[in-house]
Amino acid sequence: MVDFIGIERVQALVAQRGPARFIAELAREIQDDFCRWDEFEKSPRHATHSKVGVIELMPACDGRLYAFKYVNGHPKNTGVGLLTVTAFGVLSDVDTGYPLLLSELTLTTALRTAATSALAAQHMARPGSRSLALIGNGAQSEFQVIAFHHMLGIREVRLFDVDPRATDKLVRNLERLALPHLRVVRATSAAAAVAGADIVTTVTADKRNAVILTPEMIEPGMHINAVGGDCPGKTELHRAILERPDVRVIVEFEPQSRIEGEIQQMPAEFRVTELADVLRGRASGRGAAGEVTVFDSVGFALEDFSSLRYLMRIHQEERGERTQVDLVPDLEDPKDLFSLLAPRAVAAGVAA
Repeated sequence: MVDFIGIERVQALVAQRGPARFIAELAREIQDDFCRWDEFEKSPRHATHSKVGVIELMPACDGRLYAFKYVNGHPKNTGVGLLTVTAFGVLSDVDTGYPLLLSELTLTTALRTAATSALAAQHMARPGSRSLALIGNGAQSEFQVIAFHHMLGIREVRLFDVDPRATDKLVRNLERLALPHLRVVRATSAAAAVAGADIVTTVTADKRNAVILTPEMIEPGMHINAVGGDCPGKTELHRAILERPDVRVIVEFEPQSRIEGEIQQMPAEFRVTELADVLRGRASGRGAAGEVTVFDSVGFALEDFSSLRYLMRIHQEERGERTQVDLVPDLEDPKDLFSLLAPRAVAAGVAA
């Protein structure tokens, strides 16, 4: 039997802790794993593209545990009442190859993306940053606001989306959350949202090269959390932003970011720093107050490894019914797999 965590169980686990605490704890888990970066076997995710979206497999292994995530990205799904992104994951024991956990990762991916964004910003944004511009108000947006409010002390969030209904939804949810000391401002354009902001998060869904931020929008000292660029052919930042001499770019895993991130626009010699080096103190996330920092985040399998490990631990610790699924046979004789069918085969008259 294999432990199973579905949507309802994740809802319960988040409710027991509260979303802010859950995200902060998950961020610590992610940081701990990035700090042992060299222990992991890493590779870019395997992607299968179609005209309407992408399906990806994301593996990571530290020699003791192996994890993978199945995830899709289909922006047009919302037009027929379906999610743009869905995901599930498996955590397995390396010594036996047996799966230990099968879990939903649709909701958890949004939580871990927000946790990683805020974790990076803690090391990259100017100390005392209090205003956040959020360009793209879809499925990821509430999680980003919660993370930045709780982990960085954001006090003002400026919202813009080309679809006003997405902003309406986000405003309603933020009103329900009643985050203390948070001022919510609806902007009339991306430029209006960005003007004067300490931190800018771009998290749009369209799978195309879309210029969300242009050079004239960027101010000294700004931190850009570029989340939406996550596949070949999709970017959100004008190339000239990355070419500025005062820009520092941090990525999760450079080989993957070269394929899918904002830096896919740049030549191979363009220099970046990996987040693991920042978290381990081997590199700085920010060199000066006036520097422009960019976290080119595409989402990396190590974050899902951390999420599955965290979910399994709190799933076992917290009260509530634990569910298991019979995903792997339990045999008296492990060499006799046919024993699972033999009684039924005989009863059906199939046996010789």
